[in-house]
Amino acid sequence: MTSPTPAMRERYLADSIATASPAKLLMMLLDRLVLDLTRGEQALLAGNRPEARENLLHAQDIVMELHTTLDVNVWEGAADLARLYAYVTTELINANVQGDAVKVRQCRDLMEPLRDTWREAALAPSAAG
Repeated sequence: MTSPTPAMRERYLADSIATASPAKLLMMLLDRLVLDLTRGEQALLAGNRPEARENLLHAQDIVMELHTTLDVNVWEGAADLARLYAYVTTELINANVQGDAVKVRQCRDLMEPLRDTWREAALAPSAAG
């Protein structure tokens, strides 16, 4: 069996995103955010600023997307979540400018539990049915 071409992988990814439920899409974004933060931190620790910059900019894009699509009128905790997203965005900008791996790690420490909580909620029996 031949391995998939890059075009085939991109098509699969695009189809997966287009057909994902809102909960699945949120999980995909948060998973990618944590991956970008991990890669950015590792790149900074290795002294690879260009790679760190690329990953941290992508992480910033994800946090901004999460922030701008958050409806603060839907539930009581949404305003706090919006403040968290604003804080993480500011910290990621500062981490990127300063080359500060500790700030990136602190952002990841904030976002990993959030990702895990959303995953638990999305996979709960009441969310699936």
